[in-house]
Amino acid sequence: MAHFCLSPIIPEIFSGKTCQGHYDWQSKPAYMAKILLIDDDEYIRMWTSIHLDKAGHQTMTAADGDPGIDLASKIKFDLVITDIIMPDKEGLETIIELKKENPDLPIIAMSGGGHMSSDDILELALSLGANAILRKPFDGGELLALVESCIAPISDS
Repeated sequence: MAHFCLSPIIPEIFSGKTCQGHYDWQSKPAYMAKILLIDDDEYIRMWTSIHLDKAGHQTMTAADGDPGIDLASKIKFDLVITDIIMPDKEGLETIIELKKENPDLPIIAMSGGGHMSSDDILELALSLGANAILRKPFDGGELLALVESCIAPISDS
C-alpha cells in the first residue's frame, strides 16, 4: 500500500503551496460544496480536508465506510470522496450503499492500491457508481480540479 509522509507538505499547506506549485487560495470555487471525506488514514483526512476547506468548501470526515454512511444518512452532502482500501467497510461497499440511497450523489474514489493494483480497483469503483477516480499520492491542485469538475453540475442548477 502506498503511503506518503505529510511532514514536509504540512508547512506548504498553510502557506498555500502544493507539491506541483501554487494554488490561489483567494480564488473561491464557483460553488461551495458540502463534502464528506472518508479515509482510514488520519494524515490523508487532515491534508485533504485542509485543502478543501482552504478552497472554500465545507468538509466533514469519517475514518471508515460505516460512520461515513451514517453521516450521509443525516446530512445532505454535495460530494463524497472515499478511499477504497479501509479496514472495516471498504470503499467499494461504501460506494454501493451510498449510491443505493442517493443515486445522484457524486462520488470520487481514491486509492493507492493495496492487494490489487490501484488502476484495477479504481476502475472497479467506476463500474460500481463512482463518478471519478483519484490515484494516491495526489497533489492539492489535482484534488481541487477533480472536485470542481464533479460539483460543476450542482453549481449550474
